[in-house]
Amino acid sequence: MENTKKTFRELLDKIQAYGHAMSKMYYDSVTVMPKRGNEAVGRTLGVLSEEEYKLSTSEELKSCTKELLAHKDELDAITAREAELTWESFSKLEKIPMDEYVQYQMDVNTAQGVWHEAKVKSDFAMFAPHLEKLVKFNRNMARYIDPEKPPYDVLLDEYEKGMTMEKLDEFFAKVRAGVVPLLKAVMERGRKIDVSFLEKDFAIDKQREFSEFLMKLMRMDKERSAIGETEHPFTINFTKNDVRITTHYHEDMLLSSLYSVVHEAGHATYELNIGDELAMTTLGTGVSMGVHESQSRFYENIIGRSREFVGLIYGELVRLFPQEMEGVTEEQLYLAVNRAQPSLIRTEADELTYALHVMVRYEIEKKLIAGEIEVAELPKLWNELYKEYLGVDVPDDKNGVLQDSHWSGGSFGYFPSYAIGSAYAAQLLSVMEEEMDVFAQVKSGDLQPIIDWLTCRIYKFGCLKKPGELIEQACGKPFDPQYYIDYLTKKFTEVYKL
Repeated sequence: MENTKKTFRELLDKIQAYGHAMSKMYYDSVTVMPKRGNEAVGRTLGVLSEEEYKLSTSEELKSCTKELLAHKDELDAITAREAELTWESFSKLEKIPMDEYVQYQMDVNTAQGVWHEAKVKSDFAMFAPHLEKLVKFNRNMARYIDPEKPPYDVLLDEYEKGMTMEKLDEFFAKVRAGVVPLLKAVMERGRKIDVSFLEKDFAIDKQREFSEFLMKLMRMDKERSAIGETEHPFTINFTKNDVRITTHYHEDMLLSSLYSVVHEAGHATYELNIGDELAMTTLGTGVSMGVHESQSRFYENIIGRSREFVGLIYGELVRLFPQEMEGVTEEQLYLAVNRAQPSLIRTEADELTYALHVMVRYEIEKKLIAGEIEVAELPKLWNELYKEYLGVDVPDDKNGVLQDSHWSGGSFGYFPSYAIGSAYAAQLLSVMEEEMDVFAQVKSGDLQPIIDWLTCRIYKFGCLKKPGELIEQACGKPFDPQYYIDYLTKKFTEVYKL
């Protein structure tokens, strides 16, 4: 058994090393790489992904994993869980033909480069042929993995274990029933909130300085984390000691980067606080996208848009932007960052309407992966759903179907995680408030006790537990979206004096 465990660890270390290298190449390609470098990166990714595939589907790994699982009761918790997840991954991957898998990695790299250019030009037709390839692969992959399940259920399971369309339909029905009437009341009876002071140019060099302030406020260790710039902000973790966040600065949209940094710092905080014993194992990362998004949304909205947090950042904004913030009170800033208004862009959406943006993508992905619509129909359907769900007219592809990077990376089934994560966050808050005065802690400027609470219940476990099990253990009860609806109702009733 000791020899088996040794071989198993060596194989996983090699697979992780290939993944590490490819992740570094991805990060470089979407941040600082010159445009012409994309072709060479694609070729290299093809070679690396082929080697990764061979290792991940090797008879040696299969044999080791089977032997470990046969003696599971004799294993420590970490090795047992790694064996379970390795077998699960192996069982899926070996069903996908290697040539298709390798070609897909190269297609994703190409698609991401084209998406960036297509978005700038607002030209969906330019991106469509590449998207068709990615959709086709994901449909096929889902059928390879489990031909008995609807393909989209297979994809959802990749991002949130156990998630299905049936569960999401029920979840979104509850959210829509709670959000739509509340939004209507806000728009019809709520007080008017002035945001005119934000309609100015805020120097990007000063915004960069403010980002450093935010990272320090959120206890991000600069020896283990860094910030970069990209078209569509994201967080990537290479290890718990190398976590990168990114943002995008707009001179005329101060809140965009501000809350992008807070959101991505939430992701990073999760990764930076994984248990040390898991750090160099396959368990040393967040357990699912839903749980991960619960942390980014928790910090961005529940903490970041609270009166107490606004009080922490107000003085620094006045210091950095004295002319732009002249005459603006702390209360005005608080109301401005919590204004609810149907809009075009998901990443800039307010907390109340955000789930409706996610619902648009969910409805589209269900139809697309099922083959009920084709890629060429996406702009039309997108525009129709934005009109139906949010009452806004989409002027062009850049502000519509091309606004998100996820599809260019092949991430079909990811979007629902944002809404599920928001709901997880609200339920976690309710439990946290039973044990500490959360917002008094925020007001003090010391977020460490909040981070410690979440570390004990979420972060330190990495992938040691399943998502549903982790949330139920942290909250002391199963997931219930009513906490999310209650949270939004309470907050926006107060903000808008309904």
